[in-house]
Amino acid sequence: MESSSKLPLHLCHVHKLSIFINRTHIFFHSIALVFLLYYRASFFFFQDTTKTKATTLAWLLVFVSEIVLSFEWLLSQSFRWSPVSRTAFPERLPGDDKLPGVDVFICTADPEKEPTVGVMNTVLSAMAMDYPPEKLHVYLSDDGGAAVTLKGMREAWRFAKWWLPFCRRYGIKCRAPEAYFSAEEEDADFGGIEFIQDREYIKLPELTGEIWVQEKYEVFKKRVREKATVGDTRSVLGRDHPAVIEVIQETSNDDAIQENETKNMPLLVYVSREKRPSHPHYFKAGALNVLLRVSGVISNSPYILGLDCDMHCHDPSSARQAMCFHLDPKISPSLAFVQFPQKFHNISNNDIYDSQLRSAFWLLWQGFDGVGGPCVSGTGYYIKRLSLCSSSIQEDGDPMKLRQSFGPSIEFIKSLHQNNKPDMLIHRKNALLNEAQLLASCTFENGTKWGEEASWFHVWVCGGRCLHRVSFALQRWTSGLVDVAISKFCPLIYGPLKTYTFVQSMCYAELALFPIFYFLPLWCFATIPQLCLLNGIPLYPEVSNSYFIVFSFVFISSISKHLYEVLSTGFTFRHWINEQRIWMMKSVTSHLYGSVDAFMKKIGMREASFFPTNKVDDVDQLKRYNMGVFDFQTSILFLAPMAALVILNMASFVVGISRVIFLGELDKFFIQVFIPFYVILMNYPIVEGMLIRKDRGRIPPSVTLLSAVVSLIFYSLGSIIFM
Repeated sequence: MESSSKLPLHLCHVHKLSIFINRTHIFFHSIALVFLLYYRASFFFFQDTTKTKATTLAWLLVFVSEIVLSFEWLLSQSFRWSPVSRTAFPERLPGDDKLPGVDVFICTADPEKEPTVGVMNTVLSAMAMDYPPEKLHVYLSDDGGAAVTLKGMREAWRFAKWWLPFCRRYGIKCRAPEAYFSAEEEDADFGGIEFIQDREYIKLPELTGEIWVQEKYEVFKKRVREKATVGDTRSVLGRDHPAVIEVIQETSNDDAIQENETKNMPLLVYVSREKRPSHPHYFKAGALNVLLRVSGVISNSPYILGLDCDMHCHDPSSARQAMCFHLDPKISPSLAFVQFPQKFHNISNNDIYDSQLRSAFWLLWQGFDGVGGPCVSGTGYYIKRLSLCSSSIQEDGDPMKLRQSFGPSIEFIKSLHQNNKPDMLIHRKNALLNEAQLLASCTFENGTKWGEEASWFHVWVCGGRCLHRVSFALQRWTSGLVDVAISKFCPLIYGPLKTYTFVQSMCYAELALFPIFYFLPLWCFATIPQLCLLNGIPLYPEVSNSYFIVFSFVFISSISKHLYEVLSTGFTFRHWINEQRIWMMKSVTSHLYGSVDAFMKKIGMREASFFPTNKVDDVDQLKRYNMGVFDFQTSILFLAPMAALVILNMASFVVGISRVIFLGELDKFFIQVFIPFYVILMNYPIVEGMLIRKDRGRIPPSVTLLSAVVSLIFYSLGSIIFM
């Protein structure tokens, strides 16, 4: 039998069938696009008696949109060029005493939008991971500086003394107590027969009687919420306040007692950095920089797990799985981080808002991995600390140069070349906490090179529940992506020189540019063919024309490939419809506003800002979401464009049908009649929200009326331009 030390820690599986299907589709679809673009370009080079300035303008707009969308499609195929998946074997890792330390970074900013109980669930799930507790250190960055968050941390520490032994004894898989206790038993693959029999309680050797864990959790939640009611839940995001750093533990004056209590508990640290109105704080990036420095002088683990405050560790073995890659000597020197997918426990079967992000986490990131590795997804990544501190660090580095790069803290500079030494916390606790105060000050980064360098290669290991939350979150993400696209780090220019492969640079380019490449063409396709149909201007080949087959093939090829990808990843036809619909909605709203926001920041018309996504659920909205009904209680800036475009398409469809019936122009306008029909079909919930529904979640009549006026203005302008 082969020794486990000689067996690989992980395997990479190449998806040969998917590669064949994808590349075959790329080949034929590309040929069809070439013919389509040739047909469109030939209009401008051949004489036509029907050609007018209005017709030429309409054709030009559609032609440009088709070029942009074709280029976006080409970039997106980089994700499909060489998809892979990976399997880790944590049972083959060395013993616990040889595993490296892991620091967990969790960021929160506003207890009103990010409820403290939910944040503490993330903290508890991190503390309960299947990893040696003496090598696990959990840091919470509270950028809101609210007293309730610090008090919640203390309560979480007390509850963890019950929760962690419970999870270890029964091998619980879901270690966020809220998700665990709310899960149905038939869905919970949490433990074995012994666990099922004793699910609700646990006996601890050092305690008498039976302790009901669920009751303890209810007490924990009640105490946290009471502190939220009595204490300070207001964010001090814009106020002056000093740094607050506290190692969470029982308030005992006896060091021996403290050491005994924390023996089987991970280190838990609360960090609220100093903020002053006169100093920029760089939002979440600034908070992570502070955590990096503070943890460097307290625990200094070589690896870091980054978590959003509402993303708990669903798989307690994730740290061990990540170490299967980080400890592999063949790839470790060039490996920066291991990215895990985001999965959501509160998504309905009919995921109307595509909150599971299926395309990204079930498809694109596996393709990204096959060409060099994905980008950081914001949460669920195990990153090497050294990769965040620049590859220029050397063991014999000049101390003066290091101070110029990393700041004046001697302790932090020493930590750059030290291994994890957790015992330092006990012997030098006060000195280190004082140093941590300096590291969390708002002036520490002045005159340094923090955040200027990072390069890495990485691997991938395989939401919102209301339209308002989804739209604003997508707008914020879009703004960040377009920020990169229009910066000096634009992947089209910067990427080929820095990425692992050229195809990987195409992946980065698609991620940065897709909001722009979607909202421009979709606004065109949602208006120009419809306005031309209303004015009797044909834009597409007649049914009897051989090029009709080309346009039909491109459309059928696109939607059938999308349907194949949805079905092959284990989802349903209904989910395909949901993805098509939400793609249209977010392209004409969130991508538009996010792109405009990025350009305004670029030219200095507005300052960068960050508003946490509201994670507080409304009962009525949640009920509608679970029923698969859209909730249109969102900003008029999002509703009006969507409704106006649907009304315009409804009007053009009616006129198109009239032309077909009374003028016999089916052959001439078939495609232009089909386009608004498809738009209406896919966006039927908007039609329903305007005309049929009477509940609170409908589109308000005032918005419908405003949208109708906007559509009329579109028609009037179109009549003037295209006459």
